[in-house]
Amino acid sequence: MSNTMKIILVILTFIAIIALSFGTGYNMGRSPAAGSEGLAVVEEAWNIIFRDYVDRDQLETGEISKGAIEGMIEALDDPYSSYIDAETYEIGMSSLEGEIEGIGAQVGMREEKLTIISPIPDSPAAQAGLRADDVILEIDSESTVDMSLVEAVLKIRGPKGSTVRLLIQHKDEAEAVEIAIVRATIELPSVVLAMKEDFAHLRLTHFSRRTASELATALQDIEQAKAKGIILDLRGNPGGILESVIEVASCFLKEGVVVKVVDNKGGAASLEVKPQEVVSGLPVVVLVNGYSASGSEVLAGALQDYGRATVAGNQTFGKGSVNVPRELQDGSGIYITTARWLTPGGRLIEGEGIKPDIELELEGEEAVQWAIDYLEGQE
Repeated sequence: MSNTMKIILVILTFIAIIALSFGTGYNMGRSPAAGSEGLAVVEEAWNIIFRDYVDRDQLETGEISKGAIEGMIEALDDPYSSYIDAETYEIGMSSLEGEIEGIGAQVGMREEKLTIISPIPDSPAAQAGLRADDVILEIDSESTVDMSLVEAVLKIRGPKGSTVRLLIQHKDEAEAVEIAIVRATIELPSVVLAMKEDFAHLRLTHFSRRTASELATALQDIEQAKAKGIILDLRGNPGGILESVIEVASCFLKEGVVVKVVDNKGGAASLEVKPQEVVSGLPVVVLVNGYSASGSEVLAGALQDYGRATVAGNQTFGKGSVNVPRELQDGSGIYITTARWLTPGGRLIEGEGIKPDIELELEGEEAVQWAIDYLEGQE
């Protein structure tokens, strides 16, 4: 994965603040008091501004506070930490039950440009003609230059029936085009099963609260079909909820650590397999690519470390951090990186990704057919 792709992939129909938070839980409370080193200088600057600025009657404390917080976050030089104003923070507390109102596409920052990674099939985005590698130049006539990924996602998302206008630069086309997209309520099944000969092609698009139950149903269907093996397709999976990833891993592992979480004090917590009603013992090939990120990297890394599956494809994205929202007293919030993830064997995911056991140049159905042939050869 190119170093220019520094921002995690997010699903536009999810809220970036919550849907792709992959941590040890969601702490919605206000931040505890921290060390005050350097705070005196900030307070001193604040006092000088309100005492000496020539247009003092035009000063707005809220805007200046926002600017100060944004400056601190920017100084972290962390693409996963950001400031969220009160309005968007409230929107960000959306549910993760598997449906949301939006346009339905995956987006990321590529070479500092807001880029469509993939529209969700049959979504408003796909029906309107958005394609992979499209660059979003404007959102409702507002330039996306210097716009953060979180801000862009929140501007694109909105209530069903409303319209968002995107100025799009299609790949290899000279002229940008404006595309109007009517938002809708989008069902987001996270598990898609298709039988391919005697093998199950099991595609996980993301990890939501419903993923474990969807997967359990799919595994029962696979058992009834007497499948000989499973192709677990994590290509383009941007991650999701920690608990869901642990439960999915537990459907393929009987015991052991799924992921290790190292906090800012160097403390490590091991998150282990949880008993599941259905645990598959079938041979597994995991397909990954450069857009497999976050939770999908944790899952692939765990199955690889235990030798439970053969991982094939391209090196994954390398998003290995825990990110949580913290609410501030004015209703705004900070989305901040609090820890890093390690695979069960101690491999760092952040900036490294998961290296496949077998490198593949194949894409789409060709990669699936390769996996079928590989599994047949292992019988």
